[in-house]
Amino acid sequence: MQLKLKLSAAAVLTLVAGLTHAQDTQVVKIGHVAPVSGAQAHYGKDNENGVRMAIEDLNGQNIVIGGKKIKFEIVAEDDAADPKQGTAAAQKLCDSKVAGVVGHLNSGTTIPAAKVYNDCGIPHVTGAATNPNLTKPGYKTTFRIIANDNALGAGLAFYAADNLKLKKVAIIDDRTAYGQGVAEVFKKTAQQKGMQIVDEQFTTDKATDFMAILTAIKAKAPDAVFFGGMDPQAGPMLRQMEQLGMSKVKYFGGDGFCTLELAKLAAGAKTLENVICAEGGASLAKMPGGDAWKKRYDAKYPAQFQVYSPYTYDATFVLVDAMKRAKSTDPKVYTPELIKTNFKGVTTTIAFEGNGELKNPAITLYVYKDGKKSALTN
Repeated sequence: MQLKLKLSAAAVLTLVAGLTHAQDTQVVKIGHVAPVSGAQAHYGKDNENGVRMAIEDLNGQNIVIGGKKIKFEIVAEDDAADPKQGTAAAQKLCDSKVAGVVGHLNSGTTIPAAKVYNDCGIPHVTGAATNPNLTKPGYKTTFRIIANDNALGAGLAFYAADNLKLKKVAIIDDRTAYGQGVAEVFKKTAQQKGMQIVDEQFTTDKATDFMAILTAIKAKAPDAVFFGGMDPQAGPMLRQMEQLGMSKVKYFGGDGFCTLELAKLAAGAKTLENVICAEGGASLAKMPGGDAWKKRYDAKYPAQFQVYSPYTYDATFVLVDAMKRAKSTDPKVYTPELIKTNFKGVTTTIAFEGNGELKNPAITLYVYKDGKKSALTN
């Protein structure tokens, strides 16, 4: 016995339309890399949150590129702030055929990863890595949407010399690409401004005991210490400075420790009030969409905000903006559009120099009052 199935013309059309709609939706993968394990995991998770939030917002826009409805997905990797893991993660994203990458966090991981992305033809946009050497190779796939260390280190040195009239400074760096880079720029600018470098000491991005180097520095009686490094080291260093009676010594540094977490890591040390740190970009309150964006972020990710998530959010949109203008999600087709970017983001209006650096980058100096980070107005 044969079973005959009869479908009405309307049902057939509905079925065909449904199949066509399903076929017309294209999944586009955006990679993200940062440390989400280890001492710097709080930075990495914040960065990843920014990308996830951007993808959720983009998917809510029902974007059509090249005649296909696009669904964006994140492919998140952990580089643990380690250069070898960074290049391995980059190669994994290349092999996964992601359309673009947001990352990495650290200059030490981003610089070697940049070559991997260049070789496989995938663009990456960092909103966190600040070493100027990142853009020196001239890769057409490398972009940065935050001020680099030339701006951060110099801005801090100018403030130390011009505003605070400091004369003697000691320098510590953690020997990473970021720490060395920002410290070197600060040193050169400070010397040009007539400041005396009374001591230079080195540590690592894993250390927690700084008593020996701080004791040596204390003997030179500096007005300030500049630290090139991240907050897992800066917090304990501030506590140990207090223990050594260095309570009147100013403490300068870049965006690496200019975080909300620093106040927790300093664990009540009064030396936190001596901190003056710099971030690339405007303060959240002065960003075009900063305050409104932060409210949405806090609702999604309570107590997770650190520094860079507004930049990773914008970086995701910058990639997609170039895809839309190129009418293609193929990296070979849309990458040339990135250099022509003129995108009004949460952080600023993003446009690039010929080498992939952000045009007209702003910097903001911050201090800590009553344990809370606040932008320096004067």
